Amino acid sequence: MPSINVIPVRAFNDNYVWTLVNGSNAAVVDPGDATPVLEYLRANNLTLTAILNTHHHADHVGGNEELLRHFKVPVYGPHDERIASVTRRLREGERFTVDGISIELSVLEIPAHTRTHISFDGAGMLFCGDTLFACGCGRIFEGTPAQMHAALTKLMALPDDTRVYCGHEYTLSNIRFAKAAEPGNLLLAAWETEAAGQRERGEVTLPSTIGREKAANPFVRCDQPGVIATAGKRAGRTLGDAISVLAEIRDWKNNF
Repeated sequence: MPSINVIPVRAFNDNYVWTLVNGSNAAVVDPGDATPVLEYLRANNLTLTAILNTHHHADHVGGNEELLRHFKVPVYGPHDERIASVTRRLREGERFTVDGISIELSVLEIPAHTRTHISFDGAGMLFCGDTLFACGCGRIFEGTPAQMHAALTKLMALPDDTRVYCGHEYTLSNIRFAKAAEPGNLLLAAWETEAAGQRERGEVTLPSTIGREKAANPFVRCDQPGVIATAGKRAGRTLGDAISVLAEIRDWKNNF
């Protein structure tokens, strides 16, 4: 297996452009802004060899065109005409080797945040854009709660030690919500202390792991009694299935 470093290049207020570095080559995931990426590449004498996009939102693809003016590289992404720069459009189950990085990734289709959202996983890593966050999930802009539940269920089937690289630094705010959604989950206080310390030191709180998400993320625990009870209390009625629980707590989180 190649020796790959995964570097969080910060963009905007809370985005991460995950940069996979192997020797003198680098590939980037969801470059919403080209400027910090170009600065990082120049500072470290790296050559960009590929761009990977999980979904069409501008804060994830807005840097594509500028990067392509400097580097003629393939762009991997979903079947979505809104990302015009994609040169290889991918579907569920496809596998590919990232140019210049020598890592094989596979594709999972996980629509809900957007209708064509995909993720990339391989070598114990998951790049999941804005579908799964540390202790949270993305807003449902173009899909349905049922699709989000299916997407999260699909991701939770990955090995527990899979490292989760999501698109934003939302961990502390997500933990605060999770404590309200599942107040009996004793793992959340320790995670909050850990994440608060990381942020105070200027560190990123990522990656998470699939195992940690299964244990603490309320959006993947919609079948657990504590989350069901809290969601039902907020809804003022009994919620009969995990999808209705997810819908209720996602709506709650939107205004939390």
